[in-house]
Amino acid sequence: MNIKSLLLGSAAALAVVSGAQAADAIVAAEPEAVEYVRVCDAYGTGYFYIPGTETCLKIEGYIRFQVNAGRDASGTSDWDSFTRGNVQFTAKSDTEYGPLTGVIVLQTDADNASSQSSYLDSAYIDIAGFRAGLFYSWWDDGLSGETDSLASNSTLHNSIRYQYESGDFYAGISVDELEDSIHTGLGESANNVGIAAGIGGKAGAFSYQLIGGYDTDTSEGAIRGMGTVAIGPGTLGLAAAWASGPNAYFEESEWTVAAEYAIQATDKFKITPAVQYFANAKNGGQVGTISTVTDFTDVDIWKAGVTLDYQIVENFYAKASVQWQDRTVAVDDNTWSGYFRLQRAF
Repeated sequence: MNIKSLLLGSAAALAVVSGAQAADAIVAAEPEAVEYVRVCDAYGTGYFYIPGTETCLKIEGYIRFQVNAGRDASGTSDWDSFTRGNVQFTAKSDTEYGPLTGVIVLQTDADNASSQSSYLDSAYIDIAGFRAGLFYSWWDDGLSGETDSLASNSTLHNSIRYQYESGDFYAGISVDELEDSIHTGLGESANNVGIAAGIGGKAGAFSYQLIGGYDTDTSEGAIRGMGTVAIGPGTLGLAAAWASGPNAYFEESEWTVAAEYAIQATDKFKITPAVQYFANAKNGGQVGTISTVTDFTDVDIWKAGVTLDYQIVENFYAKASVQWQDRTVAVDDNTWSGYFRLQRAF
């Protein structure tokens, strides 16, 4: 065998090996297209499409740090601090009956590292004016400051509600389960029912609300009217409520009147002084507190305070509130309370 034959044989062998490797080569698969999150602008800002669906989702909430001050704010201490985390998920999609809405609000309060409570703050379904689930009633609405007490402490119920809306006007009726009412002295132990109704709206610079509620367990009811109007550098707010007896909707007193004036001092700073009078207050002492209520008394209460709101930067706020309360049962029966709050919204 000469050199020429050896070279030709080696070349043929290499060609065979190269052909086998080419035949067995692995072909990389085409990468799947990535579905990026799409903005959904049909329901306002902050919504995006859940990938693979036509449902729009919005995630929002806030982080709050607060220091409370007042007599025995925490045991024998006159001050106490706590932190709260709140997250709300809102899902919306179009149907032949209008938007189908679902809302879930999760909340955790931490008084300290070992004392924390997580709970479902709201969860409801809403379509074509009908709402069913756990949500706050119209009685949870109030004036903008921190002085007024215009409802019982329990304003969150499992309810079924219908609300008609047309422009700036609304009217509705709600059937509420009052199982968690605080009226242990009057019953309300389990599965009691309340009926609430309300109308409200806006007319130019004026807004108004008129609501009523009837507690079938106590056989007592309450009505409340509230209105605001823009005057000068701020907004004047007035409210009044009356109850036939302590009930799950209003228990603070037989009747009450409240007023405030929210002064928009600057674009970022608001000052809200307010005052409220309670005639024939509930037994148990301080209004706006949880207590066992059995009847109204002949005790009258005055309450006054001021709330300061300041926007530090966008989505970051500071609030300070100081409240004074005096009962007519004694010459020196008055209390002071207040808080300072920092809150970051997102």
